[in-house]
Amino acid sequence: MPQNYVPIFLFLAVVGILIPITLLVARIIRTQSPNRVKLMPYECGIDPYDNARGRYTVRYYIIAILFVVFDVETIFLFPWAVKFKALGVFGLIEMLVFLGILIVGYIWIWKKGALEWV
Repeated sequence: MPQNYVPIFLFLAVVGILIPITLLVARIIRTQSPNRVKLMPYECGIDPYDNARGRYTVRYYIIAILFVVFDVETIFLFPWAVKFKALGVFGLIEMLVFLGILIVGYIWIWKKGALEWV
């Protein structure tokens, strides 16, 4: 039984050796000239003008939740696609109903204005 774990231990040993080596090589190769501009926070090409701990609007969280909901629902398409031939016409109709409900929900959310950023 222990001989089955030898490749895993070898892999962990190689990783344990390579990580410090690559970090050391990167530190030796890179230029080290920190200045005020390089040390300044940078995001999306806009200079920061306020504290990063500021409050976000509720709209940001709603869009994030909607993204997760629609993303998780589209994950249901993959098992259906794998078993498409085995499910036949019933599976096709069932998925069309599912996608119809998904599209109706998306249109309803769009009409409500939940996808507006401003």
